Amino acid sequence: MINKDDGREYSYLYWEGIGESSWDMSKGFVVKGTDTIQFLQEKLEYMGLTPKELNEFIVYWLPHMQNNKYNLITFQTDIYESSAKLNVSPKPDSILRIFMVYKALDEFAEVQEPALDAFERNGFAVIEWGGTELK
Repeated sequence: MINKDDGREYSYLYWEGIGESSWDMSKGFVVKGTDTIQFLQEKLEYMGLTPKELNEFIVYWLPHMQNNKYNLITFQTDIYESSAKLNVSPKPDSILRIFMVYKALDEFAEVQEPALDAFERNGFAVIEWGGTELK
């Protein structure tokens, strides 16, 4: 990205917000805290993040998750996209938005695992990742 005002180039844009969403925690993955790094590497790579992108995701989120006994991890792209609209100009050829919602658990719980979609980058691609913790 290039800031047209000053000509500086940026590799990413950081933003955060406050919002109300009803997250669907009925499907997800229950992962031991100690296994979270391997889980995130595998799933994020499958979902389309590059090694650099998935590393940045893990560096940000792992410290919050690794010491939990278990984590219920979900990816809430549809609900997230309806609450956080994205408008990019020029229009991208492909867009990947990954939004993880997780909750620390004291014990293992059975949940149905969702099917995750793989992503193929084409042309000008916009990649967004983020998440939130449910308390």
